[in-house]
Amino acid sequence: MPTTRPHTDVRSFPPNAYVEGVYSIVNPQIGTTRAGKPYLKCLLRDATGEVVARQWSFDETALPELSAAGFVWAAGHTQVYNGQIQFIVEQVKPVDVDEEELAALLPATSKNIDQMFQEVRAIMGSLTHPAIQALAEAYLSDEDLMSGFRRCPAAVSVHHAYIGGLLEHTLQLLKLAVVMLPHYPELNRDIVIMGLFLHDLGKTTELTWEKGFDYTTEGNLVGHVARGVIWLQVKAALAGKQSGNRLPPNALRVLQHIILSHHGELEHGALKRPSTPEAIFVAMLDYLDARTATGLSNARPEGEIDGAGPFTDKVWSLGTRLFKPDPLKE
Repeated sequence: MPTTRPHTDVRSFPPNAYVEGVYSIVNPQIGTTRAGKPYLKCLLRDATGEVVARQWSFDETALPELSAAGFVWAAGHTQVYNGQIQFIVEQVKPVDVDEEELAALLPATSKNIDQMFQEVRAIMGSLTHPAIQALAEAYLSDEDLMSGFRRCPAAVSVHHAYIGGLLEHTLQLLKLAVVMLPHYPELNRDIVIMGLFLHDLGKTTELTWEKGFDYTTEGNLVGHVARGVIWLQVKAALAGKQSGNRLPPNALRVLQHIILSHHGELEHGALKRPSTPEAIFVAMLDYLDARTATGLSNARPEGEIDGAGPFTDKVWSLGTRLFKPDPLKE
């Protein structure tokens, strides 16, 4: 890590050893021990990975300062718990970081962002309906929005939670659709492609990645689903006025419905259940990529610790423990 401060990469944490460094602090909370005493529970993260952290003796009045800072210097020792490394914090304090440190603290996609964005542009360039083409261009020509789209994580945690994660997730969905759509010729290709491009764009205002990954005020009060529907109303009107090609009313409603329903089930955050074939297809692709990415990042992460056992801890978003080994490898 490019800093004069000592730092141990999370990926390199040895078991039962002293470690220290500057880390992004994720979701810090106050827990209560069996003896009724407060303790700090959180995740500590750098660009190499994240680790569960606990400080068993903690002054709970310090929590707001840690949460506001986003980054902390922490020192303590590691231990193995249920086959996984856990960081037992002995000292922790909020710190400021510079741009060089920030690049080393936030996980980022291993893929080329410029190349991925050009691939998205190429697929969007394959749209055929003039009004859908104009709508796509209204988004792609919005430089501020596309700048956020290129860097935004797809989530605070769970899947594609890294710089460029939203772009990577969206491109993966578009590429899957390009391969799969010929097997479903009755689906409207332009609606599916446009719906996939739009479904998570609101995350560019829902999430912040300047001081670690967190929800913005907009994210907490409005959210990416509602923001996506609001933007679509505005962009469709703008695109129709500028190009002279207005979306048919049902096309606008169906695209709005895809954004509203892409989480699939109401209990998963969908505001409507998918009620068109295209919405069903988009929701299922989104589910496929998100769940598969979550499984891979938990079961087969880079830099996995040897001897940690064949199963992960329970992955709460999946509701199960995962068997880690590739069954065809010795």
